[in-house]
Amino acid sequence: MTTEKRAPATPGARVAATDAYASTARIDELRATEYRHLDRDGRTYLDYAGSGVAARAQVVAHQDRLLSGLYSNPHSENPTSEAAGSLVESARRAVLDFFRADPTEYAVVFTPNATGACRLVGEAYGFGRGCPLVLTWDNHNSVNGIREYARAARAPVRYVPLAGPDLRVAESDVVAALAAGRGGLAGRPQWRRSGASGLFAYPAQSNFTGVQHPLGWVELARQRGYDVLLDAAAFAPTNRLDLSVVQPDFVCLSWYKLFGYPTGVGALLARREALARLRRPWFAGGTIRAVSVQGDWHQPMGDESGFEDGTLNFLSLPDVEFGLRWLDSIGVDLVHTRVGLLTGWLLERLTALRHRNGRPLVHVYGPSTGDARGGTVAFNFRYPDGSLVDERLVALESSAAGFALRTGCFCNPGAAEAAFGISRRSLRRTNLAHAGTIDQHLAALRLPTGGAVRVSFGLASTAADAERFLAFAESTYLDRAGPADVRLAPRIRC
Repeated sequence: MTTEKRAPATPGARVAATDAYASTARIDELRATEYRHLDRDGRTYLDYAGSGVAARAQVVAHQDRLLSGLYSNPHSENPTSEAAGSLVESARRAVLDFFRADPTEYAVVFTPNATGACRLVGEAYGFGRGCPLVLTWDNHNSVNGIREYARAARAPVRYVPLAGPDLRVAESDVVAALAAGRGGLAGRPQWRRSGASGLFAYPAQSNFTGVQHPLGWVELARQRGYDVLLDAAAFAPTNRLDLSVVQPDFVCLSWYKLFGYPTGVGALLARREALARLRRPWFAGGTIRAVSVQGDWHQPMGDESGFEDGTLNFLSLPDVEFGLRWLDSIGVDLVHTRVGLLTGWLLERLTALRHRNGRPLVHVYGPSTGDARGGTVAFNFRYPDGSLVDERLVALESSAAGFALRTGCFCNPGAAEAAFGISRRSLRRTNLAHAGTIDQHLAALRLPTGGAVRVSFGLASTAADAERFLAFAESTYLDRAGPADVRLAPRIRC
């Protein structure tokens, strides 16, 4: 096979030339001012599913606030602590406002991240033999980990599989999983009892494929007596989540995913009724009203502060409010439109690329169009003979070319198993107990790769970002002989 490079094909209809793209020009203006640091050193940021990016205004606001005031531990009672406490409560109200949540129905618990929010629910939920956990295959490990709490309580754990080339979940399979073990009640809505009969956990948007799972499943599950945990970490940055319309019992978020800064701060939005049913297995500073060492008793706080361990990150929580106001001023719907346009254009162009022998350059995991999906595109490059380009090689070469993207399985093993065709039978018949590394696991399963390439768009993405990546893909991998004789680092984790 020749290694001669073909000149990159000229993009057909450039996305930037469309009227729809022109309607989102505000983002290009912000890119040139508030996000101009993204264009330094010739780099292209395409990892918004990993983290959003901060605007200059966010950093300036943080600095100005710290230099113009004095703030201290909100658990104290003095002017500086009261100032900090006031900002924390203002941020709490801003979160409810942004998600259009009724403050009499929803509470905001600040956490270190979305993972911390999931853990809070998992450790305190009333799992039991008659109170199962139902999850979709397509879940981040932060949600998958809740199953360990369920199993410790001897609760049934049921997974709903992915199906078809788009790697979606069939609603009929959701209904069947929710109804399993309930005899004649299968598929029938029930009047919701004061104590729910299980927890259903799923992502509003896949962090692997970008698939957007129906928000209507929230009510479907609640009608069948379940509490619902909605992982909105990948969804909320570019989509409107209106809690006056869709009302899950628990919503898990990381703020850096929405607007880049601050890191180390997330939230659990919880229906007050559901939050009151959680029973924490321990207590910490700030979570109790009273405690006795000699009497061996404690009384937890009765509101959201009973779930906020220790001292909150009170110097960064005001940045959450600023970030939400910032995103709101740009417009979530505007960001959604821009991201949808770029995603659809890139998918169309990537899937149209063919080697000289007619074989496709790219294999996309999940939907190959922009329908019912977010701005995350997962794929592998293929050599002309159809074999896969190792994702670690793509990581090396894309980094050298100035691209920030993600490779691997993205902490979503269920979606990865479906994408790479790993069956339950192959997992059960293969002895993985002594496979100490990811590469040994792959060898045991006889898999050609352990991950994919993930490109994702977000708030500050532009047409130039998408076009640069397309040009890189064409010039680097089209008609390339392979595999490359390059020593690649071992895979560390999934």
